[in-house]
Amino acid sequence: MPRVSQEYRDARRAQILAGARRCFVRDGFHGTSMQDLLTEVGLSSGAVYRYFPGKRDMIVAIAEENLAEVAAEIRRMTGARPQVGIGEVLAGIFQVIRERHEQDGFATIAVLVWAESLRDPGLAERIRSTLSGVTAELTELVRERQEQGVLPAGVPPEQLTQVIVAAVPGYILQLATLGPVVVEGLPGAVRALWPD
Repeated sequence: MPRVSQEYRDARRAQILAGARRCFVRDGFHGTSMQDLLTEVGLSSGAVYRYFPGKRDMIVAIAEENLAEVAAEIRRMTGARPQVGIGEVLAGIFQVIRERHEQDGFATIAVLVWAESLRDPGLAERIRSTLSGVTAELTELVRERQEQGVLPAGVPPEQLTQVIVAAVPGYILQLATLGPVVVEGLPGAVRALWPD
């Protein structure tokens, strides 16, 4: 039997996750059965289970992909220091989230993942772990802006960072529940709120 290339395995895994995303956006995690997933991707159970032992594994993989993409954007934007300001970082994150939401329901999946993390401690820990890393990087940018006098110096940078980070789930929640028209002006608003 011929060996399967890594490229083929990666493509098959992506195919399964894309189908799972469509199902989850349409019916939620608990409203989607494994049979729904198999039908959506058009594969046998053996083919799917080779990549994901169960639905929870797909949920975790999708959550990790979403988190990794937001984290990568934060790292890219904060890596452009000192040219980039806090508002620009947030506007860039909002743009990536909106584009991904238009492609595959990113914001809807994020809200579902947060809800699932309330009952799944392992998933909650993965979210915390990823967020703590990017929060630490963003805290350095906040600290620099405090030293430059752009942000208030009387508040610990970690607390200011938490306020800034809290804007991202707020944006995601509004995008998922109220739609893209409601959040259209938010990138400009965060640029105006934090111009440097």
